[in-house]
Amino acid sequence: MMKVFSEVLGTAVQVPDSPERIVSFSPAATETLFQLGLGDKVVGVTAFCARPAEAKSKRKLGSYNTVREEVLDELSPDLILAVTGYQREFAVRLSKKYPVFPLELPLSVAGIVDFVVKIGLVAGAARMGRDLETALLRSLGGLPRVSKLNSYVEINLGGPVSFGAYSYITDAFRLLGSSHVYEKESCEWLVPDLNLVSSRNPDVIFYEPKMYSKFGDADLPALLRTRGWAGLKAVTLGNVFVTPGPLDFLAHHGPSFITQALPWLAEKLELAARRAAT
Repeated sequence: MMKVFSEVLGTAVQVPDSPERIVSFSPAATETLFQLGLGDKVVGVTAFCARPAEAKSKRKLGSYNTVREEVLDELSPDLILAVTGYQREFAVRLSKKYPVFPLELPLSVAGIVDFVVKIGLVAGAARMGRDLETALLRSLGGLPRVSKLNSYVEINLGGPVSFGAYSYITDAFRLLGSSHVYEKESCEWLVPDLNLVSSRNPDVIFYEPKMYSKFGDADLPALLRTRGWAGLKAVTLGNVFVTPGPLDFLAHHGPSFITQALPWLAEKLELAARRAAT
């Protein structure tokens, strides 16, 4: 057995040197475990753990902050992974009975890399964690910096949400050379003032529909018209981009944020910069 100190809990968590029955309440942690080659040791996940596809076949225990404790008892995990932020109180409560290691919600893109390393260490796969760290850092090194644009990003999490200074999403825009409407707000996330966004007249808008929603191409113009945004610079230039796929994309802080979401953002920002320059 090993003891791993948790900054969140303020105490050491005792886990096996190589955990064999891992439960993940974080989609990002679940994706990381599979990328570390530990998918066969994952025995339970949340209903939102959809990366990779193999994760969908694992036993479902609940959502972000709910759990079927009778199923958790049945699975008898020797390691449970959760995150802070929206899961902090949930993780602390579970830790009274189970071996829970809460991971800090990343505040930056570098924090996502650190997130991966920590999971490797606590899950008995330190070398694989370092190897994945190296691959992610190389991916970051190949990203371009785009001419500074005034950007706005919104994610539907049951309502419109944007992001402040304490978010890896805002940090991603900074890394790519773009400013962000709410980048100076002292918070992780916030409910945006749509009139303020309109007054800032962003060069580019990124919109992420709610996970698994049926938001289609015809829905975006209707949304923009409803908000009175049809005359905004981003709209007239064609610089409004909807994130791909039915899953969380920017709202997902697993390794694929670095390998998939960041290159996609860079590509769209380069396109937006060309359009803004004409």
